Amino acid sequence: MGIGIALVVVFAAWFLIKFYYVFGSGVKAGELNLFVYKGYVFKTYEGKLIQAGYNSKNTNATIQSNEFNFSVKKQSVADQLERCTGKRVELHYKEYLGALPWRGVSKYVVDSVYSVENSKLLEEALPPTPLEEGIEGAELF
Repeated sequence: MGIGIALVVVFAAWFLIKFYYVFGSGVKAGELNLFVYKGYVFKTYEGKLIQAGYNSKNTNATIQSNEFNFSVKKQSVADQLERCTGKRVELHYKEYLGALPWRGVSKYVVDSVYSVENSKLLEEALPPTPLEEGIEGAELF
């Protein structure tokens, strides 16, 4: 009887630490690439943030991108992010040691949006249109 109670207490402690203890928190910034509401049984909000940076492992210093996959629990934060795809955002997140199906598929859970601005990366990557270059004879239609 005592061993059974001890096992239940140990399992409960492990479960609480694994799935409810906040291991870390911080802020990530980048371009919001994807934000969806999906799931079979538990519908959750899932997002993907693209962070640009330099590849320090390569001596040529090439630009690389890192993906930050995250989940969102709060409806108010999800409403904000639904309108921000393609924009640069700063997100505050909490990191858990494990994911729960009703909290999302990621162990990173975004709990607030710090800032939103239009992405300049996309504008710099696109070539100028004929009208922007001042080419004669360029027409709108």
